[in-house]
Order: sequence, then structure tokens, then C-alpha cells
Amino acid sequence: MRWGRRQAGPRVTLYSKPGCHLCDDARAVVARVCGEVGETYVEHSILEDPDLLERYGEEIPVVLVDGRQHTFWRVDAERLRAALTPG
Repeated sequence: MRWGRRQAGPRVTLYSKPGCHLCDDARAVVARVCGEVGETYVEHSILEDPDLLERYGEEIPVVLVDGRQHTFWRVDAERLRAALTPG
């Protein structure tokens, strides 16, 4: 266990919806970066949760890191990598 790090689950959450080309792009970046730094991610469709749909309907894809919004629409691999790498 690393000190100062909370959690038992994935550090990265991707909110998306089917048929969204930006979501497809974001998923590829998130999967690649998480794989490179040894982290995991979970993906949720906003269509399955009315609260998520209302909150993020105009911003998807949305990426959270450690439960806080990191980015939306486009995911920058370097910025995500920096957020996931202790430093």
C-alpha cells in the first residue's frame, strides 16, 4: 500500500454514452494512459443514470480522477498521465 493514497477501486472514471465519437477517442486515451501507468478505470454510460445524464449530458465524455472532474470533451494524454503519476 502506498501512503497518502485512498481507494480500493479504479482511480479514473469515464462518463460516456454509446455512439459518441468523442467518447470513443477518450476511451482510447484513458485505456492507453492507465495501462502505461498501471492504473485501472471504470466507464459508466450517462444514459443509464438520470442524474448523470442531467449533470454531464452536454459535456461528455467526462473524466474524473480520484473522484474529481479532470476534463471533459477531449482527453490530453500528457495531462492525464501527470495526474496519475506521483511526483
